[in-house]
Amino acid sequence: MKILVILFTALLFLSGCATHQSPTGRNQVLLFSSEEIELMGASSFEHIKRQETISHNAEQNRYVNCVADRITAVLPGSDLSWDVIVFESEQVNAFALPGGHIGVYTGLLQVAENEHQLATVIGHEVAHVIANHSNEQVSRAQLSGIGMQIADAALGAGGSSNKELYMAALGLGAQVGFILPYGREQESEADIMGVELMARAGFDPAQSIELWLNMAKRGGEQGPELLSTHPSHGHRIDDLTKMQQQVGPLYQASQSADKNSCHFMK
Repeated sequence: MKILVILFTALLFLSGCATHQSPTGRNQVLLFSSEEIELMGASSFEHIKRQETISHNAEQNRYVNCVADRITAVLPGSDLSWDVIVFESEQVNAFALPGGHIGVYTGLLQVAENEHQLATVIGHEVAHVIANHSNEQVSRAQLSGIGMQIADAALGAGGSSNKELYMAALGLGAQVGFILPYGREQESEADIMGVELMARAGFDPAQSIELWLNMAKRGGEQGPELLSTHPSHGHRIDDLTKMQQQVGPLYQASQSADKNSCHFMK
């Protein structure tokens, strides 16, 4: 019992010392430095590039890079050069990783009907990165691991088989690298930040609603992989509808700037 108290106290101490606030004011526990997280992101991206088929379609690459470049150009206080790769796959998905890495699957280009809808997804994924969601997820896994060690100590378990079970429960067994499924709280935060990013980059935020309506129609009730841990379609669309009044002026202001056209002929 004394061991349990000591370990539990240590867990609370670690949690308290690493508390930060997300861009929307939500409390986060971040146990890793930005350098450590960026190394994880680079390693994971290299692994994905080895596992997936990279598209060499010049038009697809020009289109996706155009949208991504405009999104990343409006990030606050960052001159990071982002690496954007298009992967040949039917997956309706995209991701962004710490350190400046973006992956877009060609299946998404069949659902995102225009550059504004593609910007919705890329803005959302980039928002995960700038909100430190990857660090938050890995930190949660770290803390959950400590919690499981406490349980193992109490039960006198060997730990190896239990470790596999709780790693699978965290999504580590099924995900590539350290990419963990984000929670709905993080997804909602990325929606808010992402629609602001796309509006500042000159993409019509009203199209974010159309994009998620398209997503909702794709693949029946479950929808594509991109929606697996996201808020319900109705909840997400309601939130984005409420955001339109706030982000509309940002979009209108962006129209006076000279921006590259990102049209794509499918």
